[in-house]
Amino acid sequence: MTGNILCTREAAIATVTLANPGKRNALDLAMWRTLAAVVSELSGDEQVRCVVLRGDGEQAFAAGGDIDEFLSQRDTLERAMAYHEQAGAALQAVFDCRHPTIALVQGACIGGGLEIAAQCDLRICGESARFGAPINKLGFSMYPVEMASLLRLAGPATVLEILLEGRILGSGEALSKGLVTRVVSDSEVVPEAYASARRICEGAPLVARWHKQWVRRLQHDRPLGEQELRASFAFLDSEDYREGLSAFREKRKPQFTGR
Repeated sequence: MTGNILCTREAAIATVTLANPGKRNALDLAMWRTLAAVVSELSGDEQVRCVVLRGDGEQAFAAGGDIDEFLSQRDTLERAMAYHEQAGAALQAVFDCRHPTIALVQGACIGGGLEIAAQCDLRICGESARFGAPINKLGFSMYPVEMASLLRLAGPATVLEILLEGRILGSGEALSKGLVTRVVSDSEVVPEAYASARRICEGAPLVARWHKQWVRRLQHDRPLGEQELRASFAFLDSEDYREGLSAFREKRKPQFTGR
């Protein structure tokens, strides 16, 4: 049985589920390909305001790539390059998603699963969640393009610790090392992730996109130019800005439209 990427929607929240029964949601090549397509489509949907990524069931977010495929889909240099080009495209699609993204992590978040979670804006996990990439025990190294997201998130010391030792980190240690945003009890992780998504949806969607844009731009080691500084006031021309001010003055809840 092959895996699948499921997509459901409730109001402005889209849920993308990594599903590979019997393999702890390990991703096969078709899943990587579908993940890229699904997230790219959601990114262009103006009705969506937040995307939640999660694994099917409670045992795993995703336990990495489907090792069984490696002997047929990643056994030569050419096929390995093509495989990881597709995995990289999926990771980039999550990173580039215009809408805020939340990784809802239950159970194992290993290898490729950790790479996906690292591309999300927020990572909310249960206490029993586990994180790592013990590929040193499988005899292969992490593809540099995929390593970049972990390096950006947790820094070189933590990335080297994870890769050199091949150790699996518990949720508390993952939080202390910056791999996750928030840890809650296992019974609360689903409600908390969707409560976070609803809080995001209550805000102005254009502002959420701008905040994502500026956080990423400010991580580049070059000063902002005059045009960029002027562009940071683009909200002045938005209907949502006028609605936000009116709602505040009238002591009511704002109704943002994304315009």
